[in-house]
Amino acid sequence: QLQLVESGGGLVQPGGSLRLSCVASGVILDNYAIGWFRQAPGKEREGVSCISSSALSTHYAHFVKGRFTISRDNAKRTVYLQLNPLHPAGAAVYSCANARGPALAVDAYEFDLWGQGTQVTVSS
Repeated sequence: QLQLVESGGGLVQPGGSLRLSCVASGVILDNYAIGWFRQAPGKEREGVSCISSSALSTHYAHFVKGRFTISRDNAKRTVYLQLNPLHPAGAAVYSCANARGPALAVDAYEFDLWGQGTQVTVSS
């Protein structure tokens, strides 16, 4: 069964950090770029970051540059997103997605397998 499962979300204070994980099953992760997206209540889904299949290339949305870090361990079939520091505006459901190929992708239509998401709440 092809699926992506996210974990690592939770409640964190402003300025705090979290590490999200995206574990793939039924997918040869080495062949695909993986992206992270987020959606806050009442807002459209937005792309956060993407990492190529080889991990040699990464992309970050302008609003997270310098604060979030994407990485991957293909042997563990896992992609990570380090969120540090988190601001209240970063509260959302974060989802990972499998791109259609190995190269970086930005738009949602370039991804064809999505996880269910993990909730990140930022509050004091």
